[in-house]
Order: sequence, then C-alpha cells, then structure tokens
Amino acid sequence: MNTTQYLAKIIEELSRSADLIANEEAELLLNGILESKKIFVAGAGRSGFMAKSFAMRMMHMGLDSYVVGETVTANLEEGDLLIIATGSGETKSLITMAEKAKSLSGTVAVVTINPQSTIGQLADTVIKLPGSPKDQSQSDYKTIQPMGSLFEQTLLLFFDAVILRFMEKKGLDSNIMYGKHANLE
Repeated sequence: MNTTQYLAKIIEELSRSADLIANEEAELLLNGILESKKIFVAGAGRSGFMAKSFAMRMMHMGLDSYVVGETVTANLEEGDLLIIATGSGETKSLITMAEKAKSLSGTVAVVTINPQSTIGQLADTVIKLPGSPKDQSQSDYKTIQPMGSLFEQTLLLFFDAVILRFMEKKGLDSNIMYGKHANLE
C-alpha cells in the first residue's frame, strides 16, 4: 500500500470507531463539564497530548480548564472535574491522580478502552472508546496502526465532538472562541 491508501484505511478505522461510541456516555461527560467549576485533564504519552488539546479548546470556550502537571494549574476542589484519558486505565500515575481527586471530593471521568480497569472502577463517569491497546494481541479490536494510535486518534476526534456539542448547547461559534485565542504569537 502507498501512503494515501494507508490514510484511507485509517479514516475507515476511525469511521468504524465513531459508530461504536455511546452517545449517552458522551452526554454524561458534557453534563459533567457544564456542572463543574474547574476542569482538569490528565493523560500519559500521546493520550496526554490529546487531553491537552481538549483543555485548550475548553479554555477557548471560556471554561476554567487545566492540564495536570503544568506549572499554572490550579488546585482541585470539591465540585471540580478531572478527566483522565487512558487507553488501558492502568497507568500508575493516573490511578494515583484519580484517587487523590476522589479524596478531595472531586468528580472523575475517564475516557478509556477498558471500563473495567482500575481507573474505570474509580471514575464517576466512564466513556468507552473503541480501540486496541498497545499490546494488540490482547484485543479483539483489530487495527493496521501501531500501538495505541487508533485510540489516540479517536480520542482527539471525540474531544472535538464534545467541544462542538458544548458550543451548540451554549450558542457559541468560532468567532466568539477566537477572542480567547493566544495573541502573543
């Protein structure tokens, strides 16, 4: 296959993934965002990059959003939401973070391949995304892509879809959001 054929196959896989996401779970996440004072995101590796992009878009919409671990991140308090992006749901540092958020009376949401994972069991809201874990031999969900790529791509697109749904509910458009865009570039 050539590069464009691979791209077409990836888009096919993403389309198939989108059909497997439960809208009810997505709405629970959206409602959690709407009800929270501050929203925190966390993830490791590429999943963490996708979570950071989500925090950025939430900031563009005027929400108090933070990336856990950044120097300008506020403290989590009661009524705040921590959204964890993790394919496996077993990343030790993220488990510790979920436990800490719960001990501070925060709400935890997880977007994961594995709802039965440790973080899935700790979370108040679980959004299952299709995908294959890094070790694809442990999954029935097959992909041509390496490691967790399909999950990470689906995660980015899912977060963008949540943003669009939020914009719809709040009557926002891109022009309003550009007012929050970085201007020291």
